[in-house]
Amino acid sequence: MKALTKTDFRFAGQKSVYHGKVRDVYNIDDDLMVMVATDRISAFDVILPKGIPFKGQVLNQIAAKFLDATSDICPNWKLATPDPQVTVGLKCEGFRVEMIIRGILTGSAWRDYQKGCREICGVQLPEGMRENERFPEPIITPTTKADEGHDLNISKEEIIAQGIVSAEDYAVMEDYTRKLFARGQEIAAKQGLILVDTKYEFGKRDGKVYLIDEIHTPDSSRYFYAEGYEEKFEKGEPQKQLSKEFVRQWLIEHDFMNEPGQTMPEITDEYAESVSERYIELYEGITGEEFDKAQDVSDINARIEKNVSEYLAARKA
Repeated sequence: MKALTKTDFRFAGQKSVYHGKVRDVYNIDDDLMVMVATDRISAFDVILPKGIPFKGQVLNQIAAKFLDATSDICPNWKLATPDPQVTVGLKCEGFRVEMIIRGILTGSAWRDYQKGCREICGVQLPEGMRENERFPEPIITPTTKADEGHDLNISKEEIIAQGIVSAEDYAVMEDYTRKLFARGQEIAAKQGLILVDTKYEFGKRDGKVYLIDEIHTPDSSRYFYAEGYEEKFEKGEPQKQLSKEFVRQWLIEHDFMNEPGQTMPEITDEYAESVSERYIELYEGITGEEFDKAQDVSDINARIEKNVSEYLAARKA
């Protein structure tokens, strides 16, 4: 099974390229961005040594679907998806903040809560909460985007005081975040899912705030199955999840959390294929549609180069 783990394109008008943990982003004429969703997978802020077939297509197509489904709430950067693994959109000046919104106490927030923390990013948490309990209303816990390593928790007040984002722009981002999350929860509910938490990134272009990057994918979001949620919560049992948490759990079971002295476990072909199957399951569960694997995977780089180059040429024509 083929996986795309590295790209090095030279598109017409290309000014620069940024290689992220999962996405490679090409700047075209300081006007457009070509975002390639590779098959790389990261956990605990480290890229795993083997790619996951079709993972990039899963992420790209989920994000495209939800960008379209929320375009009435706020403007977003997407223009087209010329390839199963590529979105082309408007180049925006990204804010150095990720807007994380949580509807349920779980994951890293629960781990902190267990240690006695009752405040996250300036948000006070009630006493006596249990794992996987709903918050009275969703909370926003932003992080600053680090160039490498872990992103850092930060409060709204610190973001504004440090001039990372203006008070006016932050108010817009906060409003969009709550509305996007509410829409995401509505869509998830129709699929028998609960959108537990997610992150949004925003940028600015011509004085206007845009939603950028991905949205409501299993890499940026956590979903629970609605059926059995209350029963499992009452019994204190783990929730059935639809997210890449299963990869993190597998790494934890193999004594890896990217801490000093720990060694990355071997990723076998069999394990990579099992993760691929789980990502396809995620796609079908989240969208309610059957996943249609890209047919041409003999040379994914060549396919992407052809599809993107043709789109860019047609746009200029």
